[in-house]
Amino acid sequence: MAGSTAMLLQSCAIPGITTKQADTSLPTHFQEAVEPAGNSASVNWKDFFDDQHLISLIDIAVANNKEVNMMAQRISVAQNEIQARRGEYLPFVGIGASADKEKVGKYTRNGAVEENLDIKQGRSNPRFLGNYQFGLTASWELDVWNKLRNATKVAVTEYMASIEGKHFLVTNLVAEVANSYYELVALDNELQTLDQNIAIQQNAFEVVKQLQQYARANSLAVKRFEAEVKKNQSRQFVLKQQIVETENRINFLLGRTSQPVVRSSAHFMDMQPKLVQAGVPSELLANRPDIRQAELELSAAKLNIAVAKANFYPSFSIRAGLGFQAFDPKYLLKTPQSIMASLGGDLMAPLVNRNAIEAQYKSASAMQVQAAYDYEQKIINAYMEVANQVSNIDNLDKNYQLKNKQVEALTQSIDVANQLFKAARADYMEVLLTQRDALDAKMELIETKQQQVSAVVNLYRSLGGGWQ
Repeated sequence: MAGSTAMLLQSCAIPGITTKQADTSLPTHFQEAVEPAGNSASVNWKDFFDDQHLISLIDIAVANNKEVNMMAQRISVAQNEIQARRGEYLPFVGIGASADKEKVGKYTRNGAVEENLDIKQGRSNPRFLGNYQFGLTASWELDVWNKLRNATKVAVTEYMASIEGKHFLVTNLVAEVANSYYELVALDNELQTLDQNIAIQQNAFEVVKQLQQYARANSLAVKRFEAEVKKNQSRQFVLKQQIVETENRINFLLGRTSQPVVRSSAHFMDMQPKLVQAGVPSELLANRPDIRQAELELSAAKLNIAVAKANFYPSFSIRAGLGFQAFDPKYLLKTPQSIMASLGGDLMAPLVNRNAIEAQYKSASAMQVQAAYDYEQKIINAYMEVANQVSNIDNLDKNYQLKNKQVEALTQSIDVANQLFKAARADYMEVLLTQRDALDAKMELIETKQQQVSAVVNLYRSLGGGWQ
């Protein structure tokens, strides 16, 4: 008895492992930012965006996007896993029936018994003896070490993590649709600006041709103006292709085939970027779905260590059966003679060759450490994204103001250059370069405006907004 106890205790010996406590410390504020009260992450995306066309597109994307729908099915799988885990620590009850006939060898123990024992007085055992039975069987593993309950908690935690994963996917989807929408609107404005500039250049081209007739301009000037017009006309088709590709990207995000995207492009340059309240860095832990997902996955990894540890301990189970059994079907339901019953218990503990259990336990430990590092990385990445966007918004605002003044100056210089050229006080190259510089500056101004709006959207996403 003492030897058996020692062997049982030896079987429960557990190897040492390493675990990690995640570091969740963050700076008290974002650098280069004055923190307003509140946090914009809690604002619903329908209230955050003002463009009704964009709101409609996001609404369709959230409902129809294929990745979101696939994630919903993963959540359903995780929910079913909870049901399966809960069922494991409840008794299993089944019903069954069996029928067979058997002839045993004469020179065996059972054969000798049958040879010398009549099945009924004056009647020997039949050559083939039947065995018919049906009834209920039950088994129940006693969850002494909370192994099954911890496994259920793991399933619940992973289910919650999958929900946060969907929230993070929706957050990125909303931001991607919004950024693509504003990129499309910016391309519309670039195409309109290019059309207006071509009209100005065509007018200058006609003026140069007239001046050539009066010997006030040469054929070189005419050809250079014509080439500039053709260059910008070819640029129109590049922009049109970009518009098609951006529309198709939006349609892909919306989970539909190619079709025109309804949008408002007229007042894009008058749009004022929304003021986003960044709050304090510690709020990222509560607002960012990817951080909450990593935190839940870390909790599940800790519970998995407890589940793996329980495999070293003895397991206890109870078996029971109740039904009818007879050698002939006509006696099967005869009571109480044909009633059978059984009750038993099992105790099992790993003793020799525990390599698989130890490997599983060490793997659970390694996965916990990995989850802790992943959690820390998510926190650092979230802080970095917000800090970058806060700085980006400030720098883009200063950039836009200077570019706007540049565009105003170059637009005025076009009229001045044209007048000087007509008065023979400037050559054609000055006119061409002025027009070219003005066009490039206007295009850059539109791109800067689009970057401003996108920076606000990206800050909203980085704070954890957009999934509500």
